[in-house]
Amino acid sequence: MQVLMSQQLSQQRAIAFAAFLFTAPAGVLAQQPRRTVPHAPDRGATEGQGPFERLILRGATAIDGTGAPAQGPVDIVIEGNRIVQITSVGSPGAPIAEERRPQDASHEIDTHGMYVLPGFVDLHAHTGGVSQGTPAEYVYKLWLAHGVTTIRDPGSGNGVDWTLQARERSAANEIVAPRVFVYVRPGAGWDSGPVTTPELARAWVRWAAEKGVDGLKLGSHDPAIMAALIDQAIKLGLGTQAHLGQMGVARMDALDAARLGLGSLEHWYGLPEALFDDRTVQDFPYDYNYNNEYHRFGQAGRLWKQAATPGSDRWNAVIEELLELGFVIDPTMTIYEASRDVMRAREAEWHDTYTLPSLWEFYQPSRTSHGSYWFDWTTQDEIEWKQNFRIWMAFLNEYNNRGGRVCTGSDSGFIYKLYGFGYVRELELLQEAGFHPLEVIRSATLCGAETLHEPGREPIKFGLIKPGLLADLVVVEENPIHNFKVLYGTGTVRLDQGGSPARVGGVRYTVKDGIVYDARRLLADVARIVEQAKSAAATGAGPNPATSSSGR
Repeated sequence: MQVLMSQQLSQQRAIAFAAFLFTAPAGVLAQQPRRTVPHAPDRGATEGQGPFERLILRGATAIDGTGAPAQGPVDIVIEGNRIVQITSVGSPGAPIAEERRPQDASHEIDTHGMYVLPGFVDLHAHTGGVSQGTPAEYVYKLWLAHGVTTIRDPGSGNGVDWTLQARERSAANEIVAPRVFVYVRPGAGWDSGPVTTPELARAWVRWAAEKGVDGLKLGSHDPAIMAALIDQAIKLGLGTQAHLGQMGVARMDALDAARLGLGSLEHWYGLPEALFDDRTVQDFPYDYNYNNEYHRFGQAGRLWKQAATPGSDRWNAVIEELLELGFVIDPTMTIYEASRDVMRAREAEWHDTYTLPSLWEFYQPSRTSHGSYWFDWTTQDEIEWKQNFRIWMAFLNEYNNRGGRVCTGSDSGFIYKLYGFGYVRELELLQEAGFHPLEVIRSATLCGAETLHEPGREPIKFGLIKPGLLADLVVVEENPIHNFKVLYGTGTVRLDQGGSPARVGGVRYTVKDGIVYDARRLLADVARIVEQAKSAAATGAGPNPATSSSGR
């Protein structure tokens, strides 16, 4: 597929690349001119039903998110935006016990034979941006169509005020969107210059807290500044997450940051370095340049094999201390998967219908687009990354098995990963790592809810199917414990009773705050946005904030 890069997109790619480099002093990026995508439109009168005075989901099989097995049939009663009752109404294969059924519904949905899960939480969910040409409506509807009812926006790349406004409009259900937790980069949004000292770090955190942000997205900061940022955040009840990039990890690995009180780690940078037992820095080639995306990702795929071996004294000591510190890992394996099989990621079946042409163009090999490092990706690069994944997955599985918290995030919008679809792939990768499907679902629901509520010392408001919690639910016609592929918007292929291949699956309904969204309609809206962008490109209508000048 040949795609021509316009001059405008080249400039946008350069901005995106700069935004993901952690070499600049904290706060410098905040001073750069910012262009943002339009906000999502107001929710239409026909977009989502409810909330209802008394909604009853009838006859479903519930997977509650705790790790407990499925149970059904049950009737789930929702009043307004809260779950108020869960009642067992019989046994599988037997007639429904009508006398047990809750009554007086103002609205009912027949979910007999379907499965209901808590709404999914994506702890690493960028809300698109100008560089990818992805309007907010497009991104939000892809998430909701895949059951994602809550996101943590790390870095709030469209601007602090933009993301805070999106959070408030989502909370009021004025837009069709997951609920949003706003995490921002140090220095973002304020006009007092770069964050270059611990004193300025504390001042900025106080300013951010007054703005109403939920937490901080940290990078490779000077250790003294990092300590000040984390300490002040803890004092003010703000969460912290970090991408410990290679430009700073030699001075602060994951264990160092956890000792300072860092709440959660994005990706895995800093973990292998904490496990070094025969070196202090990664074995970088002598011509390595961090600004070269091929160097950055190619060598990252050779890092885990430099760490202490699984089961060694160093391996066990690091896991034990991270467990004692209550450290949360949000691995986002999905965003690195193309590194071990780029053709799989590039040729995914959903791209033709659901990937915007501007986003497709952003994915193409480029020296300036973050994550578009396919200059000459080799078989050996993929072999190295496959081995990287094996060791990484072994660490995650052991951390989970020993009581550690491993949550679910996607970091979609880069490296051929599409919003929503990339999230479901993360569930499959956690299962590949060794997690039981019920553990995977817990990672996708309760784990994220706890991580988002703990900084403010609040009880969870969502993340389980439980009376008193918000009515954030995912309704699926097929059993996701048997096969996570049924959560993809494109479903999965299975032989029907006549022996012919048939598509099954896809989320049927996503319930957020008691409002019932038809997931198929959400996907149809996304397909329409994509088709309009392709038509505009074909007619030479030119680029706008939601499209690019060339199609896929």
